[in-house]
Amino acid sequence: MLHDDRLQIMFKTWNCVGIRSKRQIITRQLPPGRIPMDQAFLNSLVEQLPELEPGQPFNQAARQYASYYGIDFSADAAQHLGRITVDGFDVAVQVWRPSAPRGTLVLLHGYYDHMGLYQHLIRWALSQRLAVLAFDLPGHGLSSGARASIDCFLRYQQVLDGVLEQGRLWKLPAPWHFLGQSTGGAILIDRLLHGPMPEQAGQTILMAPLVRPRQWGVSQFSLKLLGGFIQQLGRRFTDNSTDLDFLEFIRQHDPLQAQVLPVAWVQALDKWIPRIETAVPAAHRPLIVQGQADGTVDWQHNIKVLQDKFDAPELFYLPKARHHLANEKPRYRRQYLDWLGERLGY
Repeated sequence: MLHDDRLQIMFKTWNCVGIRSKRQIITRQLPPGRIPMDQAFLNSLVEQLPELEPGQPFNQAARQYASYYGIDFSADAAQHLGRITVDGFDVAVQVWRPSAPRGTLVLLHGYYDHMGLYQHLIRWALSQRLAVLAFDLPGHGLSSGARASIDCFLRYQQVLDGVLEQGRLWKLPAPWHFLGQSTGGAILIDRLLHGPMPEQAGQTILMAPLVRPRQWGVSQFSLKLLGGFIQQLGRRFTDNSTDLDFLEFIRQHDPLQAQVLPVAWVQALDKWIPRIETAVPAAHRPLIVQGQADGTVDWQHNIKVLQDKFDAPELFYLPKARHHLANEKPRYRRQYLDWLGERLGY
């Protein structure tokens, strides 16, 4: 998820800063009843994350983190938070397992996001009696790596492989349905086109999937002009959802939000796009949910690419929804979740 940080605008923003690999923690006044997250707490949580193992208890620090973000569903499901090591990254992974699950949802978040922002989708999956397997991408949330950066999009595939191996170790029930928002969708598009998909795979859901950002040609020109002179830019937040409470939370109260846009990530995207657009078509039929008021990705172009690459994908359009569908207004979420429930047979 690009948070509507349009790449053509980013190269007009000259408040450049140096590279930082540590989390930038922002502490602001919170709504009543919410315990603040500060840098000391989050650093301690990350440093003490245990290796992810079946039966590992959900400790008090993990519960406090989950409660802050509204993803503490331990009353309804066995919940676990831990880390795995993949390709040199310590990757934070969570598992929610309700009693008698009838499948699993593997959840991939978008750019600048993390697991904590996906409470609505996790709650929905649990209500469908699906186990949930989710993780923070490198450079995001509780995972290690330079903030909001990557040097090659194929690293995301390696991390996904490591997470899916955990699904096997945990014996999470099939079918495994996959859901990716924006950049999470891009990772799944790559996997569908180039494989391998696990034998447990069920449906693949792409929400506002990224292939090209909006006005990508302008961004490419700016990247070539300035890419050798700057390393990263100050982030610009824009309105990528019609849910004003969500927009306020990520701007004012989410300490895991990166405040920079690394040029390295944009360069990695620039190298990755031709891999998708020149790929041989694949006999998969993903489910695609797209807001038609999305100002972050070039959704008209992206949908055409996906229709060319896949076997008659099913599309569900939301005329007034913006980019961050996982955190759109409740009425939009209800519409696409009802549609997805029908397609999944739940």
